[in-house]
Amino acid sequence: MQEKSRITIYDVAERAGVSISTVSRVLNSSDLVTDPTRDRVLEAIEVLRFRPDRTAKSLARRAVRSLAVAIPTFTMPFHTELLKGIRFHLRELDIDLLLCDLGAKSPNATLMNFLDRGSVQGLLLVGTAFNEHIVEELETLHSPVVLVGTQFPAFDSFSWDDQAGAAAAIEHLIGLGHSRIAMIVSHTNGPTQYTRLEGVQETMRKAGRSFSREDIFCGSTEKHAGISEESGYEAMQRILSERPDVTAVFALSDVQAIGAWKAIRDAGREIPGDIALVGYDDIKTSQYMGLSSVDQRMHEVGEQATELILQRMNEEKKPPPIHRVIVPKLVARRSSRPG
Repeated sequence: MQEKSRITIYDVAERAGVSISTVSRVLNSSDLVTDPTRDRVLEAIEVLRFRPDRTAKSLARRAVRSLAVAIPTFTMPFHTELLKGIRFHLRELDIDLLLCDLGAKSPNATLMNFLDRGSVQGLLLVGTAFNEHIVEELETLHSPVVLVGTQFPAFDSFSWDDQAGAAAAIEHLIGLGHSRIAMIVSHTNGPTQYTRLEGVQETMRKAGRSFSREDIFCGSTEKHAGISEESGYEAMQRILSERPDVTAVFALSDVQAIGAWKAIRDAGREIPGDIALVGYDDIKTSQYMGLSSVDQRMHEVGEQATELILQRMNEEKKPPPIHRVIVPKLVARRSSRPG
C-alpha cells in the first residue's frame, strides 16, 4: 500500500533552503523577506503543491484537525439531513467543521477556490459531478476525500442505487392497481434524475404499462432547479389539467411532492382516493404528514461517511478505496395507501 504523503511547512522550508519561520512570513505576506527568498519559497510551494492548513495558527506540530464538507446547498432538506448525520458523529470530537456552499451555477469553480484558500485534513464532497481537473486537484490534496452521492475509482464513496429506489416507488403504485402514473421531475437532466427515470420506465415496461415523455412534468419555478414546493405545485396543476386520467404521481423529491399535495387538495381532490402520491428522500416532514416516500437513510449515510473519513485521517497508509452503495427502500404511508 502507498504511503500517505502530507506536504507540510517543513517540506517547503527544506526545499527552499530556509527556516520554517521564513516560510511562515511568506505565507503571511510579511515585508521582512527579501524578494529572492520569497521567490524561492513560492517556487517550492508551487512545486510541492503545498496548501497551508487553515487551522495552523502556530508553527508547532500540534494535533489540530479540520474536516471540510463541500455541498451544493444547505437549504434543501435532503442535504440538511445529511449534515445532521455528520454533526451527530462529530458531537463529542474536537474537530473543526468547515462548510463550503458550492452553489448551483459553478460548483467546480467554487470548489477550486475553496481548495486554493488552504487545505484541510479531510474533505467530504457531496453530490457534485466533477471534471478531470477537479480529480487531479483532489488527488494532490494529500488528505483523504470521501464522495457522497457520486463515485470515482480513486476515492472512497457512498452512493445510492437510484434506479432501485424509483423502481420500488412504481412497484408500490402498480401493486395498488394504478396504471396511469405521472412523474414530477426537476429542470436538470443530471445523472440522478436520469437514473431514477430509468427505474420508472423499466418498471412500467416490465409490468406492461405505458410510460412516455407525456407522463413527465415539471413546474415553471426555477429555484433549486425546480426541486421545490412551488415547482411541485405547478407541475401537479399541469397534470390535473393535461392528464385527468392520472391516478398516481411519483415526485423526484419530497419537497415537490409536498407542493403537489397542496395542488391536489386545492383542486378539491382527495389523497389517496383520487390521486395517490409518492415522494423521494423521506424527510422528517414527510413522516409527520403521512407522505409515502423512498428512504435514502441520509442521516445514517452522513454518520457513516464521517466515521470513514475520520478513520482515513488517522491512518498512516492509504488503503484501497471503499465504495458503498445504499439501496433505498419505500416507506408506504397514507398518501398512497387507501384506508
